[in-house]
Amino acid sequence: LHPDHCADLSSLVVYRRYHPRPPYPVTEHRLPVYAPAEASDRLAAQYGASAAERAETELSDVLDFQVVHDRARIEVAGCTVLARRVDHVVESYALRVEHGGRSLAYSGDTGPCEALVDLVTGADVLLCEATWPHVWPGCPGPPRGIHLSGTEAGEHAAAAGVQRLLITHVPVWFDGAELLAEAEGSFPGPVELVRAGASYQV
Repeated sequence: LHPDHCADLSSLVVYRRYHPRPPYPVTEHRLPVYAPAEASDRLAAQYGASAAERAETELSDVLDFQVVHDRARIEVAGCTVLARRVDHVVESYALRVEHGGRSLAYSGDTGPCEALVDLVTGADVLLCEATWPHVWPGCPGPPRGIHLSGTEAGEHAAAAGVQRLLITHVPVWFDGAELLAEAEGSFPGPVELVRAGASYQV
């Protein structure tokens, strides 16, 4: 529920509410949003432009909030989505999407945890955060319970026996090539640093 992952939903609400010629009645076909229990309140607060508006904002006219919980199993558009709660400073879930015998897993925001390994075991592709270097000046090791280093992303992928690792969530102030090299050093399979606008085969 941190804004770097969901701030775009405010723009989507505007589009769905105010488009003069929507392709279908948006209040009759609300968009399902699978998220932690606090999502509706957090996103409403983000959407409101003032304190007064935030107290009264309601998004359920166009969004259909569905609460996700640990070990949830959700059927969406012919795909099975499995969720595990992972280790982050706010409620956060890793997801595994299965369809046609193939699987794509996504770490979400997480520190090192067994729940991530359990969920992604044997996945064809793991899209995994690698937020910071394993060691950098002034920090002898990555902080716990927040994010993964490139090394830790590779370690989790290796422990889970995934076929391919894609790393993401790299801030602009760190070197993506360095985090890629870390992941390659701890995972024996193919590793890529994802690029905006690129597509990847599962």
